[in-house]
Amino acid sequence: MGCSIGSISLFMGPHTLGAPDDLEDVIVTFIGGAKESLAVAVQELESEPIARAIVAARQRGVRIRMVLEGDYLIAHRPAADPFDMEEMERHDPNRALIAALWRAGIDVRTDYNPKIFHQKFIIRDIEGDARLLTGSTNFTLTGTHANLNHVVVFDGKRMADAYQKEFDEIWTGTFGRARSRHEPHPPEPRLAGVALKVVFAPDHMPEMEIMKQMLKARERIDFAIFTFAQSSGIDDAMIALARTGLKVRGIADARQGNQGWAASRPLHENGVDFFLASRDAGDVGKLHHKLMVIDGQVLIVGSFNYTEPANMLNDENIVVIGDLEETRPESIERQRQLGAFALAEIDRIIDRHGALLD
Repeated sequence: MGCSIGSISLFMGPHTLGAPDDLEDVIVTFIGGAKESLAVAVQELESEPIARAIVAARQRGVRIRMVLEGDYLIAHRPAADPFDMEEMERHDPNRALIAALWRAGIDVRTDYNPKIFHQKFIIRDIEGDARLLTGSTNFTLTGTHANLNHVVVFDGKRMADAYQKEFDEIWTGTFGRARSRHEPHPPEPRLAGVALKVVFAPDHMPEMEIMKQMLKARERIDFAIFTFAQSSGIDDAMIALARTGLKVRGIADARQGNQGWAASRPLHENGVDFFLASRDAGDVGKLHHKLMVIDGQVLIVGSFNYTEPANMLNDENIVVIGDLEETRPESIERQRQLGAFALAEIDRIIDRHGALLD
């Protein structure tokens, strides 16, 4: 299903929890369309269907490079029998799947970032019919079937090029401030007549970009976020806007939102309608979105949680879709289509899983 405005397609999942889309199928289908190359940067790979799609692409001649977060491949406690392969596959699916990829001849590396490699993107056919997939979804069974997430697909070389440059720097280990090819300004392509802005952490500091976009709001701000910490400046900006009378409403994962460091309580006490997503309803895992909608027509999507480490230390990305200063009627209408689709999912999550903070 999803919401498509031509070169931009937005998907909300999981369908097993009432959302409109099967995110695992979206990712598998995207990989299945590759003809020449795939560059995959993702925190975690635990979905066998996605791993099989990657292997199938390699077997039909697609050139594949892949980077994963190394922490999921390390045993924190030595196994009693490290040669027990059945036990390894039962308890360590990440290592079992990466071994399968290596056996298929796929070039897989772990990240060079000592903190969290938190990317979730794929670049397809960079030299041909280039496309990009990104969003909040890890390539795991929980990420695609139990956690509330989104995926966005961009057709066209300009978005793919922006992410390919980032991938090449990750691949060679020139991470963040240590890289020699620092990008001073985020790329700002247009697709389907809609303005886009790509922001990578830590180089471009997504927190500042999100705050800049929020300050343009004239009507309302709605969000769904996994982790929202008081270490972020985003909560301060929200409180200031709420005090002016702007409608600010959002929902966070309950386990994260109930922590002492969370921004939930200060936001609630300063005029923000703040909900927590319970995990007691149905089979919901986590509210894992990193999603904001401003005035119903500008979206902020990607991998970035609202925390200081995400802004300063982790390897992250966001995309700002739309511009509140847009004057072209057709572009404004497309922005509103995507905004309405995202808002409908935020409404659904709050109605079905949310409890207003008291």
